[in-house]
Amino acid sequence: MLSKLIGQKYVSIGKAWIPTLTIWGGVAGIGIIHFTDWRLILDYVPYINGKFKKD
Repeated sequence: MLSKLIGQKYVSIGKAWIPTLTIWGGVAGIGIIHFTDWRLILDYVPYINGKFKKD
């Protein structure tokens, strides 16, 4: 159905870009964690959460 709306050519181009967009999305996510309050985000990761317990 999607290929009928936008065309087979653009569907194949989009499928070729999926791995690249996945990598860049991961890089952007790590960048957001790095430049924001990383502890606020990483408190939800179970292994890291135990390392930084407040007394």
